[in-house]
Amino acid sequence: MEALLGGFATTLTLDNLFYCFVGAFLGTVVGILPGLGPLTTIAILLPITFKMDVTSAIIMLSGIYYGVAYGGTVTSVLMRIPGEASSVVTCLDGYEMARKGRAGAALGIAGLGSFFAGTVGVIGISFLSPPLAELVIKFGPAEYAMLMLAGLTMVTYMSSGSLPRALLMAAFGLLLGTIGSDPLNMTPRLTFGILALGDGVNLVPLAIGLFGLSEVLFMARQKPDDMKVLPPPSHLLGFMPSREEARRSVGPVVRGTFMGFLVGLLPGGGAVLASFLSYGMERKLSKHPEEFGKGAVEGLAGPESANNAGTAGAFVPLLCMGIPANAVTALLLGAFIIHGVTPGPTILERQPEIFWGVVASMYIGNVMLLILNLPLIGLFVRILDIPRAYLTPMILAVCLIGVYSSNGNPADVVISVIFGFVGYFLRRHGFDLGIVILAYVLGPIFERSVRQALAISDGDPTIFLHSTISTGFAIVAVLLLLAGLWPKKKKAAG
Repeated sequence: MEALLGGFATTLTLDNLFYCFVGAFLGTVVGILPGLGPLTTIAILLPITFKMDVTSAIIMLSGIYYGVAYGGTVTSVLMRIPGEASSVVTCLDGYEMARKGRAGAALGIAGLGSFFAGTVGVIGISFLSPPLAELVIKFGPAEYAMLMLAGLTMVTYMSSGSLPRALLMAAFGLLLGTIGSDPLNMTPRLTFGILALGDGVNLVPLAIGLFGLSEVLFMARQKPDDMKVLPPPSHLLGFMPSREEARRSVGPVVRGTFMGFLVGLLPGGGAVLASFLSYGMERKLSKHPEEFGKGAVEGLAGPESANNAGTAGAFVPLLCMGIPANAVTALLLGAFIIHGVTPGPTILERQPEIFWGVVASMYIGNVMLLILNLPLIGLFVRILDIPRAYLTPMILAVCLIGVYSSNGNPADVVISVIFGFVGYFLRRHGFDLGIVILAYVLGPIFERSVRQALAISDGDPTIFLHSTISTGFAIVAVLLLLAGLWPKKKKAAG
């Protein structure tokens, strides 16, 4: 506690408060703009921090990272465009809530859930970092493979339709994940000689095409009467969740927070995986799973909390072990090293003011994000007042600009347009697009982990049952699959 109070003393200087606010504000803006993402923004701003104090620099860059999770909700709810990869799941139910006139409530639930998850996540960093870091060390390729397998079995939960359709979409997502270079020997696979596919299909054009551009095509095909959206409320309290919505959100927020934090600890996990796993869990636990994809509050509250907690969890291996959990924390590691600081066990002994200053800034940053976002809900919701004839081309322009800005590659725009038509076709025939993205995210991690584990064991498959952790995940995967199949079999028998 003394060290944490010292961190607050470091953060509550005028300079560090200013940089904390700048990071939180930029993160919100970047989250709203599709395609830009925290990775690109931090890479652009990294040279600016070279002459800054190291604590101020990391505070600002960290604020961008966790601020994106807040901002990405806005376009996902209002226009069905994932502002950031971890906001893809928010499109599924958040947008449907907006169409029912509950856009303000959706943004309010997302903001409050994100604040709770972010705060709990920072508390976890403060008090649980050393033991959690030791747990992460125990994860090898076999443990990761079984964890990913457990995640993949959730396709049976995430589908609102039949199991064959769910498995077909899972296979499609896995197929997309194999496009590009082989992860071990780097030979091209399924590229058909197209250079643009050498690095695989990027998540940004895939997600924006499947969700954003397919929505544009849906709007173009709908009659004016079918496109009507219930008007937003005329008073401030109308933007807040109702008592029933708040009650239904509590459980998903708490579960999403703890699941997201644990998944965020794992390299390759992070906010994207956490949000999908949370969505699958909430759908299975819900008494009304048929509401998911049609405006279920639980389908918004859980994933939104999970992606913020996952962002916080990713800081544990970075700060305590010097191991980046994903590409963004790898850039933050680079920022530490550039400033002559090596994250890891020694940072708590040699430079505690930096460690605790960054942790304390995350407490303050979460409060700033809440203050920034909640008062603007009324303004954001007014986007729905724009006539669809003007809103549709705006969405199209935002999608295409966002896709191009992610890598500056025109081929990404073409890929996004292709998947826009694919997404439109799949939605018209009742397929679940969320499963495609989930399988696409998990598939490459699963493949790489399986092949690494088998290489270590000289092809012996029993390596997946050698440790308690991997055996536990294997059992969970089998139980999830059986639990998903059992009700359908029982119903068929009756």
